[in-house]
Amino acid sequence: MARNLGAWVAIVLTLIAGYQYRYELQDVASRVTAGLVPGSPLALGVDDGHATVMLNKADNGHFEARILINGNPIQAVVDTGATSTVLTSQDALAAGFNPATLDYTIPVSTANGMARAAAVRTEEMAIGAIVRKDMSVMVAAPGMLSQSLLGMNFIGSLSGFDVRGDRMILRD
Repeated sequence: MARNLGAWVAIVLTLIAGYQYRYELQDVASRVTAGLVPGSPLALGVDDGHATVMLNKADNGHFEARILINGNPIQAVVDTGATSTVLTSQDALAAGFNPATLDYTIPVSTANGMARAAAVRTEEMAIGAIVRKDMSVMVAAPGMLSQSLLGMNFIGSLSGFDVRGDRMILRD
């Protein structure tokens, strides 16, 4: 009986310690996820209510971000040359937009020439703890874009961003 009681005391103390150190454990989990899942943002903290997020450079030499659009994960390349955030038709579908019903009338100039896109509005767009509501994004016509782009409409809404070697720091 003493052994069972001792085991229960150890379990309760472990749970209490886990609860007391939950934020530190979340930081460890974020660092592990950022290292294992490409583009996973690493929350660096919140100062005066402003979040800071770090992105690691991908193996292809670009900064990629796992963003949430309307709560759905989308992998996007950070593109400071893109005026707007642009989703592929597949990513738009994953984010809750139906590409078949969109009107692709907006001409856009890309590195590969002219293309057509449709404008939509997100309920919420987030990278880590940085969240924006009611953002305008573009959806590329099916087959026109191979990778979604995180553009300056989102990046420009930040208080700043820095590139330090293989890391990009985004400040809300």
